[in-house]
Amino acid sequence: MAVKRSEELMKQLEQEIITGKLVPGEKLDEKTLTERFNVSRTPVREALHKLGSIGLVEILPRRGAAVRKVGLKELIEMFEVMAELEGLCGSLAAQRMSDEELKQLRLCHLDAVPCVEAGEFDAYYDVNVRFHECIYRGSHNNFLAEQTKNLRNRVAPYRRIQLRTPNRLQTSFAEHEAILESIEKRDAATTSELLKAHVTVQQGSFNNFISSLPMDLLNDNS
Repeated sequence: MAVKRSEELMKQLEQEIITGKLVPGEKLDEKTLTERFNVSRTPVREALHKLGSIGLVEILPRRGAAVRKVGLKELIEMFEVMAELEGLCGSLAAQRMSDEELKQLRLCHLDAVPCVEAGEFDAYYDVNVRFHECIYRGSHNNFLAEQTKNLRNRVAPYRRIQLRTPNRLQTSFAEHEAILESIEKRDAATTSELLKAHVTVQQGSFNNFISSLPMDLLNDNS
């Protein structure tokens, strides 16, 4: 039961980090967590160490645990790798997605329309995640899909902020439309390039994103 409880705690805390409820640098006090979840310290410690193993939490000797911050250099490197993984997912999806999967991808894309029109950043981010996960699954490569999702989760606290840069919602939606059309045409090479550009660190929007980041969310030691 303790193992099961630690897994449940891990998934809940992971979700709170990914959705921005717990922000980079925020302390994760064991006593507070045991009281909040009404459990002993053992499952809390196990959950925190598991989150540490996947890079979402940092365990600090004699200082406890905190949501992990990344340095600017590391963040750029993560985005570079993310672009390559997304591109590969898109290339395989264009070749392997079934007609039904394409239909679901189109419907997911359309779900974003009211979010864009209303300027609902958080709602759009949730649809955005579903859109990309449709492509990951459509690659029909479970290992690739899992690795891409894991890295996306690591940069999620920062990606959510990226959507708040000027006109990024509209630009992101238009990029999704182009990606979708390319997949529907079964154009693997173009899909790959479009997805790389969608998240690449070389786009002007990324520079705006970096300048908009609160510096206290970044680790200034790396």
